Amino acid sequence: MPTESSRIELSEHELREIAGYAADCARRVLPLFERSLPADTRPRDAIDAAHAFTDGGRRTGALRQSAWAAYRAAGEAAPPAAADAARAASHAAAAAYLHPKTSAHQVKHILGAAAHAARAEELASGEDRCVTAGTLDWARHHAPPAVTAVLGRLPAAPPGGGRVGELMRDLDAALRGPIR
Repeated sequence: MPTESSRIELSEHELREIAGYAADCARRVLPLFERSLPADTRPRDAIDAAHAFTDGGRRTGALRQSAWAAYRAAGEAAPPAAADAARAASHAAAAAYLHPKTSAHQVKHILGAAAHAARAEELASGEDRCVTAGTLDWARHHAPPAVTAVLGRLPAAPPGGGRVGELMRDLDAALRGPIR
């Protein structure tokens, strides 16, 4: 069994596919944030930065800063659904910084955007679990091969994290399962 300090193989192509997936998940819920704070472009900027990386851009300080800026926007968003939408955007930009370490924490870099997007849609729907199931199903079916390949090299999603952590573990289990 690998230890927390073990390293995994992680190609630049895989990083780009994972970041693109995270950005696609976050983009689905961006309107939930923009309806609340239409003048605040930080979450959109983070998603755009993640897509720029996906399309061949470099991992720069600006990409990392866009992730932090979206995270700060989440803290300023009053409606909980808007806050989770901004957190999804933050995770999208941060996905480019997945580390090649065998650590359950790294699963958050891969699935954080999808889990926060699912929570944002759940909150916006009045806690309708059917909406959440549909969002997780979409995320499962749209995961590129790199997502499942890299998850297969990592331990399962960590415990904790409240409802978002629960959604992440559900998605992680579904992606690792036999049927995709």
